[in-house]
Amino acid sequence: MLVRALQGDTVDALCWRHLRTTRDVVEQTYELNPGLADLGAVLPHGQVVTLPDSTPQPSAAPAVKLWD
Repeated sequence: MLVRALQGDTVDALCWRHLRTTRDVVEQTYELNPGLADLGAVLPHGQVVTLPDSTPQPSAAPAVKLWD
């Protein structure tokens, strides 16, 4: 999915706005866009960014019990 950055956008803000999650997709976004990290934390206005097509499924991690 191709999206354009708005003024003051960060990669995690783009992921949240379009995918409604940042978990694991921010890293995937940087992998899909070589050189994106070189632009800095705040993206230039109008920067085209490729986001992952599908959001990763949460892993079935065992629950942690603090007390028995």
